[in-house]
Amino acid sequence: MKLRLIIPLLSALSPVAMAAGDIDAGKRLALQGNDQGATACVACHGASGEGNAPAGFPRLAGLNVDYLAKQLRDYREGSRTNPTMNPIAAALDDAASRDVAAYYASLDLAGDTAKEKDNAAGRTLALRGDWENTIPACVSCHGPGGRGVAPAFPAVAGQHASYIRAQLQAWREGTRNNDTNDLMKVVAKRLSDEQIQAVADYFATVPVQPDTGADR
Repeated sequence: MKLRLIIPLLSALSPVAMAAGDIDAGKRLALQGNDQGATACVACHGASGEGNAPAGFPRLAGLNVDYLAKQLRDYREGSRTNPTMNPIAAALDDAASRDVAAYYASLDLAGDTAKEKDNAAGRTLALRGDWENTIPACVSCHGPGGRGVAPAFPAVAGQHASYIRAQLQAWREGTRNNDTNDLMKVVAKRLSDEQIQAVADYFATVPVQPDTGADR
């Protein structure tokens, strides 16, 4: 009788364990890549997941595991395009994507150490929006302090300004399309070049805080 109860319980728990991702396996992928065509993540995203601001490679350390896994899946399936990331993601199945996402989610948060000068325009857009142009506050989706609301809205606090700027331009130009309900596309189309630069510079200087998602 006890055995009959234990087996269904283990079956019910196993998908949860698989969903969590294997951090050790993810670390191996990040450091070494695999023999299916995925190169080592550290080549672009840095030894600690800190990214590379001049090259436009984003910080990955501390981002939500669900968000990261979704981005890899979107790259693999083609709903998000990047000439570097698409072939790498194509070499990662769901389990491997989840593993590497879990690894980066487990790392200490790292922000852009280059502090831009304080700018009121960026802070206003981030915290209040620009309602005359129907632009909501960034924090209304990305959470207090831009720390993220998993899995749909990533942390933007401490992210490199170069990456934030590039993504907003991609949303606006229609070269990135994997947002929830086209929210980012709509917002980005209403932002001027000056506003994009201001809000990117602002979030790059905001202290990094843990993502508000329960599953990191």
